[in-house]
Amino acid sequence: MNIYVNAKAGRQGNGSKEMPFKHINDAARVAKPGDEVLVAPGIYREYVNPIYAGTEEARITYRSTEPLGAVITGAEEAKNWTKYEGNTWVTRIDNGIFGNYNPYVEIVEGDWYFSPKDPKTGKFVDMHRGAVYLNDQMLYETTTLAECIKGEVFADSWQPEYSVYKWYSEQDGKDTVIYANFQGKDPNVEKVEINVRRNCFMPDKKGVGYITLSGFQVNKAATNWAPPAAYQDGMIGAHWSKGWIIEDCDISNSKCCGISLGNYHQTEKENDNYFTNKHVKSPTQMERDAVCIAQYDGWTKETVGSHIVRRCHIHDCGQTGIVGRMGCVFSIIEDNHIHHINNMQQLTGAEVAGIKFHAAIDVIFRRNHIHHCTMGIWTDWQAQGTRITQNLLHDNFIPDSLPLKEGGMGFGMDLFIEVGHGPILVDNNLLLSRTAIRWATQGVALVHNLILGSFSAVGVGTDMTANGKNQPRYTPYHIPHRTEVAGFMTILHGDNRVYNNIFVQKWDPKEKVTAQLQIPEDEKLEVGNFVFDDYPTYEEWIPKFKLGERADMNTMHELMNAHFDSLPVWIDGNAYFNGAAPWKKEKSKLVDTTNQVSVELVEEDGKYKVKTNVYDFLGEFRDGMLYTDMLGLAFEPEERYENPDGTDIIFNEDYFGNHRGASVIPGPVACGKELEEYVW
Repeated sequence: MNIYVNAKAGRQGNGSKEMPFKHINDAARVAKPGDEVLVAPGIYREYVNPIYAGTEEARITYRSTEPLGAVITGAEEAKNWTKYEGNTWVTRIDNGIFGNYNPYVEIVEGDWYFSPKDPKTGKFVDMHRGAVYLNDQMLYETTTLAECIKGEVFADSWQPEYSVYKWYSEQDGKDTVIYANFQGKDPNVEKVEINVRRNCFMPDKKGVGYITLSGFQVNKAATNWAPPAAYQDGMIGAHWSKGWIIEDCDISNSKCCGISLGNYHQTEKENDNYFTNKHVKSPTQMERDAVCIAQYDGWTKETVGSHIVRRCHIHDCGQTGIVGRMGCVFSIIEDNHIHHINNMQQLTGAEVAGIKFHAAIDVIFRRNHIHHCTMGIWTDWQAQGTRITQNLLHDNFIPDSLPLKEGGMGFGMDLFIEVGHGPILVDNNLLLSRTAIRWATQGVALVHNLILGSFSAVGVGTDMTANGKNQPRYTPYHIPHRTEVAGFMTILHGDNRVYNNIFVQKWDPKEKVTAQLQIPEDEKLEVGNFVFDDYPTYEEWIPKFKLGERADMNTMHELMNAHFDSLPVWIDGNAYFNGAAPWKKEKSKLVDTTNQVSVELVEEDGKYKVKTNVYDFLGEFRDGMLYTDMLGLAFEPEERYENPDGTDIIFNEDYFGNHRGASVIPGPVACGKELEEYVW
């Protein structure tokens, strides 16, 4: 059955074509499996709370009848501004509009959120979940009215020119009083909105699965921080269900997260934001608890995950574009354009990225364009059976206008793969930022990529030091292609494969490093596989274990050190230019120390192409076709680098999907001329 919605209808109707509902949520209260909710163009200032789930055979579909014509927003227009002082104006908002959720009282908070502190007093500085928007761009919150009036540049912003637009709020009886510095613009003439609602399209209960959301603009919600071991908020959210499709949407200006495919409330087990509320367990233990609690609560392939997010434009969100913990398993994230995420830098913490997933089990990230994010894709904990393929990532690094920070996480990067056991496959990507991958993990295969940036955190970043002792972070691994936990283990490091990539040292690694800046050895900006020089080959590693000999108690003691040594790496068939350095044990390689290679990403009318001469210098260098069995097993889960259905992967398709044929060159394309076409 079709259900019709039209905000411009003369009066509220019954959902028929002749008498459409005026509100999408009215349709969401009655839509049943197989129904399609057809939404006419217009602005829908409402929270849509789907009541009923669809089924795998009969989905419930919400469709904008005109692509991007229907707008679901968590904001209301703010009018009746009066001049206050200088460029600052003031308006009063009756708190009745907020109901029981006033985002100008509610603060951003949660585990792994690093609330800023006043450098003078050392006290926490609270950011609110509300926001003010001028012509669809979020203003910067200040903690005092004086700061708002001054309208100075926010030093950490990745967009300093806009950071002079400020807002400040305070409570006065039944009113929220909002001050805003519009830098000379008249808010009674311009489009000015404020956050009012927490979510835009998200069930308030778990298990409302098999929903399709297609073709909408969704924007401006007062979402809270989305930690991995707590309820994960989003403007759009599947809320611990199965089988959602979110497609062809424009998603922007969430205070924190755009889309949530993540965790549910674990309040009944008193584990929701445990560290924030109780402090007595380490955050790492709390994470392990969250995984086990989810197992008890029925976290299986049959009950949660298997979502699709495709062809969406996701931008200008404060924390992440897409977030997920456990609820994101078995999903496909494809053909999305994600950019300018966490650029304001007013919200900082360990959960910021274009895409931030924990437990990305059998998740495929493919053909996405991710740029100008503080981090591109961050897979944290339990990335297993994960594939990152045919993506374009660039400019996910602190801009030239800002100085480097001492910690490498402050630099930015294309990929951050953290405390997982693999297998995670990274193939046929264009990794064009100054830091390509942060490797605080093991069990990664890096195949047929073009890499312009460095590798950081190789061999480090997985443990903690407490009371002068190393405290390993034991993390779960799973039954292959399932959620059930197979075991827990610390990260031994190594167990990586790096084949058939092209490395180019595009930037001078010293150019942003001042004499006063002490960058740790594992955060350097030099490019290449030399960072694995201390790791053994398989042939060096395996004899330690005396395979074939009979074992007794003495053997266990003799092998104790070997069981906790670094794992081997396999590196071959890579090409290095402009000073990028190989692994010292790499046998088949091309190291060009003569020619100067250039790689430039060029934008033309919103499309991108790569101009490079690197393929002129490959000559006859070839190292053959790769396939699943050549990559072996990820050590801890003993799982192959294979498709989610268990079938083999043959790397005979390139970045564009073109066939490689019998003559296989390194890098992401079968023929260098392909890059002269548009890569996005």
